[in-house]
Amino acid sequence: MNILLIYPEMPGTIGKFGYMINLTGRKSAFPPIGLLTVAALLPKEWNKKVIDLNTDPLTQKDLQWADYAFISSMNVQGKSAKEVIKMCNNENLPVVAGGPLFTHEHEKFSGVDHFVLNEAEITLPLFLEDLEKGTPKSIYQTSQFADVHSTPSPMWELVDTNKYLYSVVQYSRGCPYLCDFCDVTALFGRVPRTKTPYQLIEELDTLVSSGKNEMIFFADDNLIGNKKSLKTELLPALIGWRGKNRYAPAFATQLTINLADDEEMMELLLEAGFRHILIGIESIDEVSLIQMRKKQNTRRNLMDNIRFLHEKGFIVIGTFIVGLDTDKTDVFQNVINFIQESGIVLIVINVLKAPPGTELYDRMVKENRLLEDFEFEEGRTNIVPVMDPEELHNGYKKVLQAVYAPENIFKRIVTYYSDKKPHKVKYPIKRKVSVKDFYNFMRIIFKLGVTNEDRKYFWKTIFWTINYNYRYLDLTILYLLLMYQYKKLLESFIEREKNNIYIYSDKLRGDIRYKEQLLHQVIPTE
Repeated sequence: MNILLIYPEMPGTIGKFGYMINLTGRKSAFPPIGLLTVAALLPKEWNKKVIDLNTDPLTQKDLQWADYAFISSMNVQGKSAKEVIKMCNNENLPVVAGGPLFTHEHEKFSGVDHFVLNEAEITLPLFLEDLEKGTPKSIYQTSQFADVHSTPSPMWELVDTNKYLYSVVQYSRGCPYLCDFCDVTALFGRVPRTKTPYQLIEELDTLVSSGKNEMIFFADDNLIGNKKSLKTELLPALIGWRGKNRYAPAFATQLTINLADDEEMMELLLEAGFRHILIGIESIDEVSLIQMRKKQNTRRNLMDNIRFLHEKGFIVIGTFIVGLDTDKTDVFQNVINFIQESGIVLIVINVLKAPPGTELYDRMVKENRLLEDFEFEEGRTNIVPVMDPEELHNGYKKVLQAVYAPENIFKRIVTYYSDKKPHKVKYPIKRKVSVKDFYNFMRIIFKLGVTNEDRKYFWKTIFWTINYNYRYLDLTILYLLLMYQYKKLLESFIEREKNNIYIYSDKLRGDIRYKEQLLHQVIPTE
């Protein structure tokens, strides 16, 4: 049996990091760990081939080779997933589809022969058993959650890891919190389930032995969701592993702001090699946080927490949402001020959207505020906002123009480094520098420091860093790549606006006006 595993293309959002990745000589940020795990669940004797559309094209030859196409997709990849399904249908290639996109919205995708939904550790064996009998069903679902102790290591041999900027592992699934806009608990539950330290170390050994010594991302929904197992099992194991691997890479992950309340956890994370931490800040307004049920962000000084984490040695990546029902017109300037004062350099600004499977989605359906057929990316929405839509669009643009501006990025870099204090760990993060790395570095210097119209900020930041602390130069290069990425994303946003593409598509503007009238009958505004 020949199985073609296909990962659809990511759109040009901040999460793709497309512009900065091109400068580094890579093709994509992260490999498709979910699809590689699915491959490991398939019979060993089957032939498997992975096509990641973010690194390689899908050809007719690939489709003709295969007996089945397996597609795994997130919400943001919906448009590409539909195109892939159509290509498979044109070649009469049976399609098996799974992942978050199809788990929530399988009824919207025609042309799929078999949906294998929810967690593959449970539903995929059922499909394979029926397939062997010659009686495969059209859909496989479960309300149960998998025992991740039985989850196999991803089949890294199916991809060229050198095409990716970073690597990925996953320790846990699930999150104890119930943010109304997030589908994690619907997909993976509220009780975080963890792998064993042995499983993680085995995966890390595989990645490091293949020559990957760049940063490794722990793709957990909330790494500190199960604090006990993290403190007593994983982190001690990672510290021990780091002691045996001189060039062990730095780690990045997602977690919640209440890390700032736990000194022991912070120390263990730093010793284990965690530096970049993505935190959902979302709003700086207490009322808004309460409405979205993000209780872990309430009753605290978010600014102090962020700057304290910076001081400890973490690099906070902050996500924010505008267009909340409780947002007033000053929200945009307030977000700008917070970002600038906090020194968060890498930021993601989202317009509120309601993913299927969330409490927010159900409420939008009930209030008749849901818009269909939109691109699931940070600058788009599928709901009718309480705020005037044009005001929301212009306010969102105002935030992007401010926080993406090179001079403001430079100011945030200075703020971050000024807050950051030297923090000694037993096993410092070291990195081997290859000839290829040097070549890529020179290419970055030429592109950003010679041909880039914002090169004065490049050199200003470089010289400031060298003068302040030359040891931060590698992180500064990352920040300068982000500066370039943000510039390109803003240009793309402005270009879309010129083509009458706003936070909601132009063809829906009439629909949003109608629903907006309905909204004000349902939800009074001040």
